[in-house]
Amino acid sequence: MLKFLSKPAVRLVDRYLPDPFIFVLLLTIIAAAAAIGVERQTPLAVMRFWGDGFWNLLTFSMQMLLILVTGFMLASSPPVKRMLQQLAGKAKNAGSAIILVTLVSLLASWINWGFGLVVGALFAKELARLVRVDYRLLVASAYSGFVVWHGGLAGSIPLTIATDGHFTADQIGVIGTGSTIFSFFNLAIVACLFISIPLVNRLMLPDEKDSVYVDPKVLGEAPDARARITRPADRLENSVTLAWLVGIPGVIFLLDHFLLRGGGLNLNIVNFMFLFLAIVLHRTPRSLLESLNEAIKGGAGIVIQFPFYAGIMAIMVQSGLAESMSQGLISFATETSLPFWSFLSAGIVNLFVPSGGGQWAVQAPVMLPAAEALGVDVARVSMAVAWGDAWTNLLQPFWALPVLAIAGLKAKDIMGFCLIQLFFTGIIIAVGLTWF
Repeated sequence: MLKFLSKPAVRLVDRYLPDPFIFVLLLTIIAAAAAIGVERQTPLAVMRFWGDGFWNLLTFSMQMLLILVTGFMLASSPPVKRMLQQLAGKAKNAGSAIILVTLVSLLASWINWGFGLVVGALFAKELARLVRVDYRLLVASAYSGFVVWHGGLAGSIPLTIATDGHFTADQIGVIGTGSTIFSFFNLAIVACLFISIPLVNRLMLPDEKDSVYVDPKVLGEAPDARARITRPADRLENSVTLAWLVGIPGVIFLLDHFLLRGGGLNLNIVNFMFLFLAIVLHRTPRSLLESLNEAIKGGAGIVIQFPFYAGIMAIMVQSGLAESMSQGLISFATETSLPFWSFLSAGIVNLFVPSGGGQWAVQAPVMLPAAEALGVDVARVSMAVAWGDAWTNLLQPFWALPVLAIAGLKAKDIMGFCLIQLFFTGIIIAVGLTWF
């Protein structure tokens, strides 16, 4: 049945889903029109919201570009390539490749969302070199594991409300991760998704005649960085000593961060880890730079599109549109249904504000008073917003950009399969938030 359902979904998305850049332009127009028509903002005010907020994600944009580049460099180092090849060798056919890449992506995304995006995409490419499998579904499976990130160790909303002095602390206090990330209902949702997502992906595997394969040769290998040394500068570029004099202290810093200071994973630490492990494992600066030249080719989408999303977020927040959307959806909620409507409203808002932290800043002033008024567990409502934010990433191409850049595909190639996952994961998460 899923194989049958996925065909029209893939055709529909392939025909009508535009390039992610066109998607963000359309979202900009829709958000601006809604702010004018619904919130009664003047065109001049909306333009100012948009322009003033356009560059608010510059730091985040650079972090995402580095996730792509440093992750690629690490994966293209000889030791990591051998490890990925050995793991990929466990897949003996197309079905096992789909299940394996989904499980790897789920686990990596639960640990850290940036880690999951890069590892899943790179592992999919390695599997495609060894196994004849529909490449679109393989990459879609790698991306589908990303849906668990906000219920995992790096979930921005549960970590925010577990931090002393967070912006809603006066209202709800500090809520530990034992009530959110490690609560029974959240772990039950994660466990169900770890079972259902690989199964659904496997059942969507197309027949031979409908499959799209990729020539392993076009996936590319890291170029051979060995060069004949003819000048003193060549000795520096191919010096293991120089690379390790910088790389090893970086690794020691990471050990200090995790072991002695008890630090956790965040986006900067993930990028730092990817970069300095890549420096050490590539052994020479020349090898690292050759890998960098290959990695940077896929970063154009991130560079140009993230500022537009920052502008959309500014329109949604400053015009009051995001708050109005949230209030409208929860206005008829009951004690039992509030987590469901919180989840659904967060999923819709996420299409325009694809940022967990930014979305919580918008929706917390609406959701928390509703939870208190209805006597609903605040931790559950907070996680409902977190899951809604993660859920519609299966439809929103914003977060797929690093995966698509690494895999060499377009959004329309994978979003048809993700649309099917959107339906099944939505049911599981909604049931878990309401009844678990």
